[in-house]
Amino acid sequence: MRFDELLNVVLTDRRPRVCTDSRLVKDGDIFVAIEGIVCDGHKFIGQALANGAKYIVCQPGFGTGHTKGTQVIIVNDTARAAGLLAQASSGNPASQLTNLAVTGTNGKTTVAFLVRSCIQKAGLKCGLIGTVLYDTCSSQSCGSTLTTPDCLAIAEMTEKMVKNGAKYMVIEASSHALSQNRLAGINFKAAAFTNLTGDHLDYHKTKEDYLAAKTRLFLSLSPDATAVLNKQSQEAELIARKIWRKPRILWYAIDEPADITAHIESMDMDGTVFTLEYTGQSSIVHRPSSIVKTALLGWHNVSNSLAAAGLCLAAGLDLETITAGLSALQTIPGRLGKIDWEGDFTVIIDYAHTDDALKNVLSTLKNLCKGKLRVVFGCGGDRDRTKRLRMARVAEQLADFVIVTSDNPRTEKPEDIINEIVTGFENPNSPTIVIEADRKKAIELAIKTAEKDDIVLIAGKGHETYQIIGTQKFAFSDKKVAKECLEKIR
Repeated sequence: MRFDELLNVVLTDRRPRVCTDSRLVKDGDIFVAIEGIVCDGHKFIGQALANGAKYIVCQPGFGTGHTKGTQVIIVNDTARAAGLLAQASSGNPASQLTNLAVTGTNGKTTVAFLVRSCIQKAGLKCGLIGTVLYDTCSSQSCGSTLTTPDCLAIAEMTEKMVKNGAKYMVIEASSHALSQNRLAGINFKAAAFTNLTGDHLDYHKTKEDYLAAKTRLFLSLSPDATAVLNKQSQEAELIARKIWRKPRILWYAIDEPADITAHIESMDMDGTVFTLEYTGQSSIVHRPSSIVKTALLGWHNVSNSLAAAGLCLAAGLDLETITAGLSALQTIPGRLGKIDWEGDFTVIIDYAHTDDALKNVLSTLKNLCKGKLRVVFGCGGDRDRTKRLRMARVAEQLADFVIVTSDNPRTEKPEDIINEIVTGFENPNSPTIVIEADRKKAIELAIKTAEKDDIVLIAGKGHETYQIIGTQKFAFSDKKVAKECLEKIR
């Protein structure tokens, strides 16, 4: 059987179920053997057959010696095949949506939330799949497990979006997902690139491989799609060279000539005001509607707003609606979230867990801080170790007081991670640098020692409500701990 014939079978009323986990296979199902990072699905073809698989989709070299009566379909890329089958088995719901994607090291979540806000301002429903939550436009969203889930989960969610009346979907495309082809079967109207900084080199090994994974999203775009690229990123220029024949490119930049530009008018702890301009709608550039007043802080969030604007313009929204949507969004879970309390210093929670993200947040807050800028941060275990020293340097350079603590140590010893971070400090014995491995105690220390007009930044975990120690998740929320501490000193 050819793969196109199997797709036709999946589209019929008797459509068989698609599985990528042999343990879940039942009589009559399709088992797609995907070569993963931890294990190779081809090793479990026998188990899938024993469980009753009627169709086996595998790569060349694995399609012989199987049970009589089983249809074996040979393809070169089983991950792509799984994506196409997953969508087909759900009635191709993604084809009924205007699909938008954003990729980059930092800013993906902010861009996705901003896009959704703009589309909602247009009076339309927009599903969202990303780091913080999965929103299928039902009465309740649910927390996410992966920034970009597998193709079967995406198919299920896009099906729910369509049933719930959504016309648009915005998704965060992680480098892991792109390298594993989890987005196969989805045609994107537009895709945006924010930036590329040091992260995930435990997985991609080199920065070149990391960028290549991001670039795959843009290489997959059709000629009538749009790539929204950050003109102030060297990596975006490299992506543009790869896709110069297709698709259309919209460049964005702050205070530089581009298709979409922003000019920052003011910024304080209450938010940012900037002028949004788009060359394609120059006739309305100077109308009041082009002034964005956002609660989001920082130069980086203005850049994120431009990326979101580009996606929305490519999707057909007008500048006035986009301006209203960017201005309407008040908060993003775990991103520069200010704790509400009546004290004389400020406590902020942020997800910054790379040196570039930490630099962006600290630089923003330093310019707004009238007292001392204090930061609590750590680094995750079993993840890219190269950023640990860089995060230490950024914290030492920009903060007045630094507390190094544990993040999600996973299977590494917290003290080993902390010791590695400390080697990145120029002056590790400085009285302004403190080590406190217990994250709760570290947060309490930062708050108890804060004085009038200080800003306390608790970085690294943001929206997360857990801490991973060993292979277990334990309930832990930076926001909750901070609030409890503030209640004690109120």
